[in-house]
Amino acid sequence: MNLDLTEEQEMLRTMAKDFLIKECPKTLVRELEENEKGYSPELWGKMADLGWMGLVLPEEYGGMGMDYMDLIILLQEMGRNILPGPFFCTVVLGSLPILSAGTEEQKKEFLPKIAKGDMISTMALYEPNAGYNAASVETKAVVQGDSYVINGTKLFVENAHIADCMIIVTRTTVGANPEEGITLFLVDAKSPGIKCEVIPTIGMDKLCEVVFENVTVPKTNMLGEADKGWPIVTKTLDHAIMAKCAESVGGLEASLDMTLDYVKERVQYKRPIGTFQVVQHYCANMWTNVSTSRNLMYKVAWMLSEDMATPKDIAAAKAWINEAYKFVTERAVQCHGAIGLSRDHDIGLYYRRAKSADVVFGNSDYHKEIVAQQMGL
Repeated sequence: MNLDLTEEQEMLRTMAKDFLIKECPKTLVRELEENEKGYSPELWGKMADLGWMGLVLPEEYGGMGMDYMDLIILLQEMGRNILPGPFFCTVVLGSLPILSAGTEEQKKEFLPKIAKGDMISTMALYEPNAGYNAASVETKAVVQGDSYVINGTKLFVENAHIADCMIIVTRTTVGANPEEGITLFLVDAKSPGIKCEVIPTIGMDKLCEVVFENVTVPKTNMLGEADKGWPIVTKTLDHAIMAKCAESVGGLEASLDMTLDYVKERVQYKRPIGTFQVVQHYCANMWTNVSTSRNLMYKVAWMLSEDMATPKDIAAAKAWINEAYKFVTERAVQCHGAIGLSRDHDIGLYYRRAKSADVVFGNSDYHKEIVAQQMGL
């Protein structure tokens, strides 16, 4: 296992870092938090011109033909700078399931639009019962002629209010095994019968409640096979969890960097506060968490890209990085003092996103339980 970046990956990281610093300053991040759409169409277009939406899509579908680790590096830089908008849900939750499970006709229809930036997509999985397993899927899809009719409610659907397409996880059959009877559909987000409302969150990201009332979807829009969609969901979630970990590691790195800069410059009692032992210990513990999280993220993401990662590996990485992100941003706020609690300082942006990232795709307790189960406990 060699986790050193290739020359192309170093170029991607440098290019992404420079682009985001220039095109997505923190002033824009704050503006987009308050913006109804939550993203900048102009910035979205520039990212599309760079090929980011099609980064991991094959060239035959308009993509760049790069791999999952390249996407991880890009997402790490997005997390470092904080990029608002629908990139994560479109690329990770929207395009990867189509790439792995779609028919050739579906790939040709949807993937080129995503690669060009002409389509925003997302996945609707979670429901009001707040479960993360197949048994929690209660939204029903019933056959009606050459179509299915969908009824139910989905929660925390990322950027559903601006999406063009949603991958809906539904139950088509009720049986003894809840993992059987799950079917996925590609649904036009503007279809009659779909109601969408943005839910206020601490991260001020655009998570939505989506209600489906007699929404008709043609059978040709089924993603994968009928009643056999849960493996598609689990594969997507594995990649999404590590992608979110990459975002968090970028935020961890940025939080540590700005804290070190601050404690070296902030003078109290005629000396920089970084010379006080308690602050030094804070920063040492922060560095340890950042370094460990980065190494763990790279290792498990690489294992996942090579089909070597186990559920325990992925769950352990998510649980650790969740806690590390919260710990580092909390200590960063403390080192900054009162200004760290204001909306005017950048560290607050990362603090809120650490809280938000903790619960995405399962919080630390949920993933620790998976690790314990995998150990036979």
